Amino acid sequence: MSTDVDEVPEGARAGRTSAAGTALEKSLRILEAVAVPGGPHRLTDLATAAAVPKSSTFRILASLVEQGFVRQEAESRYGVGPRLRGLSALVGGGEPPSIGRILGELQENTGQTVHLALHSGETITYIRKLEGGQPFRTASRVGMRMPLHTTAIGKSILAHLPADEVRDLIAATGLPRRTPRTLTTARALHAQLAEVRARGYALDDEENEPTIRCIGAAIVGPSGRPVGGVSITTVTFLVSHEELEAYAPALRAATEALAPLL
Repeated sequence: MSTDVDEVPEGARAGRTSAAGTALEKSLRILEAVAVPGGPHRLTDLATAAAVPKSSTFRILASLVEQGFVRQEAESRYGVGPRLRGLSALVGGGEPPSIGRILGELQENTGQTVHLALHSGETITYIRKLEGGQPFRTASRVGMRMPLHTTAIGKSILAHLPADEVRDLIAATGLPRRTPRTLTTARALHAQLAEVRARGYALDDEENEPTIRCIGAAIVGPSGRPVGGVSITTVTFLVSHEELEAYAPALRAATEALAPLL
C-alpha cells in the first residue's frame, strides 16, 4: 500500500512522480512555473506544470509567499513576488527596458533619488533605486524589505487596500516605531490614509529615516489592487514640503505608465 498521501496532478510531466526531486528541486520547479508569462497562475496549473502534488505545491507556495518570492492573489492565484523580481534586477536583464526609461526620466526631471518597490504581504521590497544628483545617500538598497506604515510607498499601498485588510495587517504586525515621527497608532494611520486617498499620493516626513522626506504613489494593477509603488526621496534640509509635493504630477504619471508593465 502506498504511503504517499499526496495526489499526483493530472498532466504531470512524464517521468516525474510526487517523490521526484528534493524539496529544493520542487521549489525551483514551482518558481519556474510561477514566472511563466500570463500569470498570476492557478494553484492547480502550477502543480501540473511543476509536476508536484497539489498539497505539496500549496505548502511550498505558502513558504515562498511568506519569504516574498511569490505573491498570492485572489482566488488561489500566484504571481511573481518582489524578492524574485529583485533578484532578477540584481543579475540584470530581468526588467523590460521601458521600466528603466520611465524611472530614469522621473529621476532626471526631479534631480532626486527614485525608488521602485513591490508589495508582498506585510512589507514592500525595493527592486530599483536611481540615485539623485544631490550630495547625499540614503540607507535604502535594492532587495531591502520595509514596513508599510513608515514609508511613502507603503502608505500609498495601504490607502488602496480594503479597510478590514488594513486592520488585520495592523493587528498582525503592530506599528513599530522607526523614528520619533513614525505613526504608531491605528487612529493616526487611518486618518493619514484618508488624506492619501483624497490627494492621490503619500508623504513620509522623517517617519522611516531621520532627515529623509519622501513622496510616494501606488502602482495599481488591472485587478484594482496595488502591486507596488514609486517614491521620490529628498532630505529635509534641501527640499521643503512645498517643493516635494510639486513633484506629485510627475510621480503619478510615472506610476500610471508603469502599471501595465508590472
